[in-house]
Amino acid sequence: MFKRMIGVLAAGVLFSPMASAGLIFGFDRITNNGGADGVDSQLTVDVSDEGGGQVRFTFGNAGPLASSIADVYFDDGTLLGISSIINGAGVSFTGGSASPGDLPGGNAINFNTSAGFLADSDSPAQPNGVNPGETLAIIFNLINGKTYADTLAAMALSLANPGVDMLNGLRIGIHVQGFANEASESYVNTGGPPTRVPEPATIALLGVGLLGVCFGTRRRRSA
Repeated sequence: MFKRMIGVLAAGVLFSPMASAGLIFGFDRITNNGGADGVDSQLTVDVSDEGGGQVRFTFGNAGPLASSIADVYFDDGTLLGISSIINGAGVSFTGGSASPGDLPGGNAINFNTSAGFLADSDSPAQPNGVNPGETLAIIFNLINGKTYADTLAAMALSLANPGVDMLNGLRIGIHVQGFANEASESYVNTGGPPTRVPEPATIALLGVGLLGVCFGTRRRRSA
């Protein structure tokens, strides 16, 4: 029972407002068109609580390998529609449509882009995409009543069932161009939520909570 209570407490801390600064997910390649190996390790999406019933997805390309995120796709989940797009320096994206209209190669993992849940870089695609050192943020409105925690749970559901278009699950796909050999590849989010260093406030909350559990257990035993 004691271990179970700690688990519940830890889960509550993970999904508390103080712990919602953002969780970073990686990407795995799902196509094999000759693009450079290792690019997947430099592509990330940071999922954070925007507040007001919104969630922000910030795409990053750490480099150094030549590559450009040219299209992004979202498959189901807690999302209602794109609220806004924030282009980083050197990036220019438009939401609501993309070419191609679905994640290339996504049929192999039953990836079905939800209507309007996509965006692509403006022409010329590769220079305006997310190149090394650049970022792109897409802010989504959530379905009424859904929260940031629900969004993370939807992503976890899909990660636990790879290759399946899960009802209420959420996956993120990206189409990457600009490789040195001019190939293009598709990727889907994976590896999350990864372990991250808790914020000081979160550590303090966890410590207080654990002390409370321990104290309560000792009192019951004494009684």
